Amino acid sequence: MKIIKILGTGCPKCRKLAENAQAAVDELGLEGEIEKVTDINRIMDHGVMMTPALAVDGEVKSTGKVLSVAEIKAIIEQ
Repeated sequence: MKIIKILGTGCPKCRKLAENAQAAVDELGLEGEIEKVTDINRIMDHGVMMTPALAVDGEVKSTGKVLSVAEIKAIIEQ
């Protein structure tokens, strides 16, 4: 099971990234848990200075942009 974290304050870009991550998990047919991390201290604990950010299984994969569903699928499949 993949653990995907959306790191951000809850802004529209953060919500869109969360939607795209859910769509990617659904399209891949994976069991995945998507967690939204909005606490600034927890975000900074991941070393993230720009949001939104995407982390997969504890590793930050993207910061500062909204990834497409296809981009997220490619990251998950790595």
